[in-house]
Amino acid sequence: MSTDELRLRPIQTEDDPHVAAIIRAVMPEFGADGPGFALHDAEVDTMTAAYARPRHAYFVVERAGKVLGGGGIAPLQGGDPSVCELRKMYFLPEVRGLGAGERMVRRCLDFAREAGFQRCYLETFASMTQAQKLYRRLGFEKLCAPMGSTGHFGCDHWYALDLTKPSA
Repeated sequence: MSTDELRLRPIQTEDDPHVAAIIRAVMPEFGADGPGFALHDAEVDTMTAAYARPRHAYFVVERAGKVLGGGGIAPLQGGDPSVCELRKMYFLPEVRGLGAGERMVRRCLDFAREAGFQRCYLETFASMTQAQKLYRRLGFEKLCAPMGSTGHFGCDHWYALDLTKPSA
């Protein structure tokens, strides 16, 4: 499969069960299925509705009509209104390593800039080493502590990117 076969688009209602299944399959694969992880968030089953609000966006990546992953942007809960969070970005194994993650992050960051955010925050965990390499390559800087009040106390790595600087 090439990246040309992959299509990024905004989430639609019919994608909700597929995205929920991806989140529930991928997070345990990385040991992120206990308390304090995003797969327990109420929005997992209703992503389209959760991201239909102002300054929210969720995108899916698909091939031949099959949803293979997704990622989104929303204001950081309990944080400065100029800060957004890169949220719920997960991909099935068959699409990893093909550039879909970078395309998704770039699309999310474009939306974040369009929505007027000045900084993008994200939370991840130690076992997601490939994702962390991507974040650092795109200019995210590691933080010493979490921002906002996401409730994701299971995460142990935090990053932020200044959206006012030219993108990498």
